[in-house]
Parts: sequence; structure tokens; C-alpha cells
Amino acid sequence: MEEFEASTSRRKTKTIYISTVFGIALVLLMIGLLGLILVEANNLSRYVKENIVLNIYVDEAAHETDVLQLQKQLEQNPMVKSTQYVTKELAARNLQKDLGEDFVKFLGYNPLTPSLDLYLKAEFANNEDIERFKTTLLKNPLVKDIKYQQSLVDQMNKNLGYISLIIIVFAGIFIILSVALINNTIRIVIYSQRFLIKSMQLVGATKGFIRKPFLLYGIWHGLLGGLIAIFILVITLSFIYKQIPDLIILRNYAEFGVIFLFIIGIGVFISGFSTYLAVNKFLRLKIYDLYR
Repeated sequence: MEEFEASTSRRKTKTIYISTVFGIALVLLMIGLLGLILVEANNLSRYVKENIVLNIYVDEAAHETDVLQLQKQLEQNPMVKSTQYVTKELAARNLQKDLGEDFVKFLGYNPLTPSLDLYLKAEFANNEDIERFKTTLLKNPLVKDIKYQQSLVDQMNKNLGYISLIIIVFAGIFIILSVALINNTIRIVIYSQRFLIKSMQLVGATKGFIRKPFLLYGIWHGLLGGLIAIFILVITLSFIYKQIPDLIILRNYAEFGVIFLFIIGIGVFISGFSTYLAVNKFLRLKIYDLYR
């Protein structure tokens, strides 16, 4: 009879621990998904900003070597990500593709001027920095004009700012809720072991001796939950990239590594800390309070 009760108790304990691990894993999975959304949104924002083009039109009478020298100077500017020299012929071919007809034959000459397509780094892709950059560059005698979509840049920065703020607010709220859920899950597990904790205390076990195995289990559960969440996230990412191949350009393994480490870290910390608080609570309780 005692063996049967002990076996039943062990099965119940295992079931509780398994459900705890998967409960923690689900919460960490949600945190991970939110983290990935934040990272991908930031990468998308950077990608869009760094693909805003400034068309720098140069003097037709300028020698190509002078234009190439200007290009080299621009690439050394800390604001500039990259540049491309567009000759009259290349500009004509690009426009022919867009129009679908050979306008050079129709006009009898090529009216386009050579230019430099310039792409700024994401942190400088705003109207204030662009206008300052434009004012300075127009002082160069080789530069005739600089054009870019000013209204698009302004609207883009506003929209990206709103989207980022909304995601960050939701992330903050969700992390608070996640911490509360994991804490409640751990407290329920420790509550089921309250009589064992008090029995060990009554036979003379120190508080540190009693806490140690529970803390180890708590840390282990947080680690397992984090690893399960990461495994599901990796599968989810692989599926998404197969369905939407264009998203591969936003992929950054270093950022994914940081998110995965954060998931494991927060899982271990919250689980261990919640276990510590819950065990301490029952260590302080009187025997008659255990039945409440």
C-alpha cells in the first residue's frame, strides 16, 4: 500500500513538473516571438531607410575622373552607406526599361545627365540630416542638383516611429504578464510540496538545505523551458523563411543569438527567483497555516 502511494505521488510530481516546464516554455515562446518581431521590425526599418536614394546630378562637362573622385570622397563620409555612379548611358537604359520604349531614338539624343545615387546610413535618413548634407554638397562645383523624395522620408520616419512605439509598449506589457504567469506557475508547484518542506524543517533541516534542491529544480525547469521555446522558434523561423523568402534579407544570426540567450536567461532567472520566494514563504509559515 505504501509502495503504491509512493508510486502515485512520484507520478503526480512528475506530471506537475512536466506541466510546469511546458507552461514556462509557452510563456518564453511568446516572449521570444515578440522579441523576433521587435528585431525584424527594426531590421525592416533600417532596410527601408538605407534604401532611400539621393540623386546627385553632376555637371555634364565634368570629367569622369573628377566624378569618380567625388564618389570616393562621398563614400568616406560617415553618413554615407554606399554610392553608385550612373553614367548617361546607364541612366538611359534604366529609363528605357521603365518606359518600355527607346526614347533616345525618338528624340535623337540622350537628354539625361550623369549622376551619383547615394544611400545614407539608417540613423541619418531623416529630412534634417539630409538637408544639412545637401546644403554642404551643393557647394561643390561639380554638383548641379540633388533630388530625393522629401515627403516620403518624413512620412516614413513618422510611421516607423509610431509602429516601434506600439511594439515596445506591447512588449513591456507582455513581459510583465509573462513574469506573473511564470511566478504563479512556480508558486502552485511549490504549494503542492508545502508539507514536504515543513516536514524537512521539523526534523532539523536548515533553510539553505531545504531550498537548494527546489532552487536547482527551478533553474533546471527554466532552462528546459527556454530550450523548448528556442526549438519551436527555430522551426517557426524556418517555416516563415520558406513561405516568404524575401524576409531572408532581414535575417541576422547575431541578433537571433541574443534573443535566444535572453529567453534562456529570463527563464532561468524568473523560475529560480520565483522558486526562492515561494519556498521562503512556506518556510516561514506555521504548521496550521499550511491547511489554509
